[in-house]
Amino acid sequence: MRGARPISLLKTVGVLLAKDLLIEWRTRARLNALIFFALATLLLFSFAVGPDTKVLARNAGGYLWLALLFASVLALGESFRVEQENLTLDGLRLAPADARAIFLSKAMGNALLLMLLGALLIPVMVALYGVTVTMGLGSFAATVTLGCMAISAPGTVYSAIASNARARDVLLPLLLFPLIIPALLAAAKATSLVLQGDPMNQLGSWYGLLIGFNLIYWGLGFLLFPRVIED
Repeated sequence: MRGARPISLLKTVGVLLAKDLLIEWRTRARLNALIFFALATLLLFSFAVGPDTKVLARNAGGYLWLALLFASVLALGESFRVEQENLTLDGLRLAPADARAIFLSKAMGNALLLMLLGALLIPVMVALYGVTVTMGLGSFAATVTLGCMAISAPGTVYSAIASNARARDVLLPLLLFPLIIPALLAAAKATSLVLQGDPMNQLGSWYGLLIGFNLIYWGLGFLLFPRVIED
């Protein structure tokens, strides 16, 4: 009987994740807003720096992650809004399912959305900043995946906390931004190395920081999320 609980958890995660992705696919409102917001952010950085292509190329990794960070606030803020407006979250809490499955499905859905956004921004970065992916698309994909997961896990927990507050749109970034500074710096530095090359073999160290961050906060979210939605 011990093997039944993990299987039940995985099935619940799959059902909830499929539900969120189906809603997103049918409406696509959140994805369209994220794409427009991220593109506008990259354009603003390009206009602010001016025609200095060397500066743009050198800081392209930081610009990308700032765009993803700002867009993530919109994505995370909306992730529990539907459940709150339709009282779906109350139904999920009453259902005979592990509450941790809600965290895993929401965090994975938010991470997938940010990964898709990061992939869509690659040609925009190449066109605006004149960068090339020196170390290959595989390394770039790994960096974006680790960075988006680092934003998604604590962001999902804080989004659930802020969803019950009146000033939730203000509370979420106040809670999230200070926490993910180490992961954001590591992701920006790793992206810069992937774009410009890594002659000193520093990329592995930044990946290690991102992996450690993800292990800690995905684990904490998995353990603490049932208490979060109960309160």
